[in-house]
Amino acid sequence: MGLLGLFFITAAYLLGSISSAVLICRIYRLPDPRSHGSNNPGATNVYRIGGKTPAVLVLVCDLLKGTIPVWLGYYANLAPIVLGFVGIAACLGHMYPIFFHFEGGKGVATALGGVLPIGLDLAALLIVTWLITLKLRGYSSLAAIVSVSLAPLYTWLIKPEYTLPVAMLSCLIIIRHQGNISRLRNHTESKVVNKNKP
Repeated sequence: MGLLGLFFITAAYLLGSISSAVLICRIYRLPDPRSHGSNNPGATNVYRIGGKTPAVLVLVCDLLKGTIPVWLGYYANLAPIVLGFVGIAACLGHMYPIFFHFEGGKGVATALGGVLPIGLDLAALLIVTWLITLKLRGYSSLAAIVSVSLAPLYTWLIKPEYTLPVAMLSCLIIIRHQGNISRLRNHTESKVVNKNKP
């Protein structure tokens, strides 16, 4: 892997450890997303707590946490497998942030950010899958689970050399959604889009 690869992986983890949701909620004087709503410091929960503007800011920042290190690593000529580990490190930082007592989010937006430098077509497929699932079912968590489950297949069809790290990342995100999966099975998961509302 080499020292350059280790540097990028470490830097990606540290960048990922900056909790956008917690910081933006503090700026907007909103409750801590780790202890309100779904207790998840991510864009969806911030939307529930504070509305559209802070949620969009969180989403953009979380995307950049994945995009910046992978994009820089790509131009540093890191091998595809190393680039994959850079993306995984950014997501691990988001999920288990060293600066925020290891209380992090699910890593979906950061993972998508890490995929963007691999290919806009791949990112577009994932976004469309997420939007369609959200529209049909109303659950952000289900949309994320379906999208990341299909991500390795999409990657194999478009950029097969990145299939292994994307598959590893998908498994990691699905593991982080175990609580959501249980609530979906028990029909107790909260919807973002509620079709019953007028």
